[in-house]
Amino acid sequence: MPNQNNNSAIIAKYLIEKMKHIFTAIICMAMAGAIACNNTTEDTSEGKALAETYCASCHKLPTPDLLDKASWSQYMLPRMGVFLGIVEHDSLLTVLFEEGPGGEKAKKSGYFPAKPMLSQQEWTKLKNYFLQNAPEQLQAPKTKTISKDLTLFEVKIPEHKMSPPSATFVQFNTHDNTIYLGDANTQTLSVFSNKLQLLQAAKVKEGAVWVQEFEQEAFVTVMGSFSPTDVSSGFILSLPKVANRPVFKLIDSLQRPVHSAYADLDGDGLMDVVTCEFAKWTGKLSWWKNLGNGKFENKILRNKPGAEKAYIKDLNGDGLQDIIALFGQGDEGIFIFYNQGGGKFKEETALHFSPSNGSSYFQLYDFNQDGHDDIIYTAGDNADFKPVLKNYHGIYVYLNDGKNNFKQEIFYQLNGAYAAFPADYDQDGDIDIAAISFFPDYQNQPEESFVFLENDGKNNFKASTIADPTLGRWIVMDAADYDNDGDLDLILGSLAFEVIPTNNDLINKWVNNGIPFIVLENKTKHK
Repeated sequence: MPNQNNNSAIIAKYLIEKMKHIFTAIICMAMAGAIACNNTTEDTSEGKALAETYCASCHKLPTPDLLDKASWSQYMLPRMGVFLGIVEHDSLLTVLFEEGPGGEKAKKSGYFPAKPMLSQQEWTKLKNYFLQNAPEQLQAPKTKTISKDLTLFEVKIPEHKMSPPSATFVQFNTHDNTIYLGDANTQTLSVFSNKLQLLQAAKVKEGAVWVQEFEQEAFVTVMGSFSPTDVSSGFILSLPKVANRPVFKLIDSLQRPVHSAYADLDGDGLMDVVTCEFAKWTGKLSWWKNLGNGKFENKILRNKPGAEKAYIKDLNGDGLQDIIALFGQGDEGIFIFYNQGGGKFKEETALHFSPSNGSSYFQLYDFNQDGHDDIIYTAGDNADFKPVLKNYHGIYVYLNDGKNNFKQEIFYQLNGAYAAFPADYDQDGDIDIAAISFFPDYQNQPEESFVFLENDGKNNFKASTIADPTLGRWIVMDAADYDNDGDLDLILGSLAFEVIPTNNDLINKWVNNGIPFIVLENKTKHK
């Protein structure tokens, strides 16, 4: 096991830097907080109209009640100002823009106006609209009933420890019955057997996040930087499965890619690639046309940051491969790119979310089993500023009307929800949901870390969890029949690297125990 004092020092160093940025932002924005003391009887209709003009030009218009006054005054409004060319304090720029080429790229991107887009008087009215209509505190989400009587799964813990655990992805590899683990701290891609024994580990720089298996090779998507950045340090690596083939970069110089997908998009018989470059401020969703000579040509689909996950599928039945993708980071939503043929795509908005949602994950899944793909979506990212428990964080199920119009059918409130995997885990004919939270209410309900929602057949769910849901801080998960016994198992990956603790005892537990992941082995077929 790596030296734990060293690892504690790594975390401590990060936390000091992180808190320094936060405290700097709070101090530098103190004047913004003073706005909350303005006359609360002021007519804010002009400010609302200005918000509808300027805020809605970048993303879905948020309502003041989505955040408390302190969050608006100390964090959100000063940041909004920079996007409108208004910098209330120069030190704010050091918080928003990284040092070096990434920060310079963001400043030169055109997203941040050099001159104010509205007058100081208009800016004050816009701010007052949010501050005077925001609650002092958000209503606390109700405490849930989550029992610890989950016997459907047996917890399996690997002997191999990694301290601090820093999973960037976990994946069941059903091609050869192994398990992939990406780790940010060791900058490795590890392979484990289905008995959870470490088989091999390879250095791949910081943040392997996805592996796509093919017959002769596997493509590994590597972020290049665990922390959000606009530096083009990410890439897709080709790992050969046949002799005498070198390792090489399929696509290089990506801005913090977090997912990739593969298919022939233009009908020329060659495999193209879709990349989700989350970046920080200047990311994008692209498809890369395969030119047939080992080179790819970049075609931008959506020139905005925060692309998180993409699926390639014929969504409208016209025989052409479409793309559907989730975006966080500002203009949050799920967007469909309908293939028009000849390498052309038409963008449509499937679902549009508030920028405070914290979009974290989505899946296409036929939840009501009517032959059409529905959307399972989680909102729960709480990392942009001091975490606030939100009633609208949780698991959403949107049903498809058959024409790719999606309507919310189910919502289960889960603080800090980070992923949700639907399936008939207990094989009783209805669809259950397994979910993880990276920002649960650790103080009052740590059971939220992992929740199994058992469906009673009428979309009423009983929530339960394992005996100790805080064995790790779960950030990624996967589901597959890893032991080939006919039922779906789960794997949860833990990350305690570069996190702000809400509970020092838990941080110490995660670091000292060094559990990189756990497998929840489904016992349905064993009953």
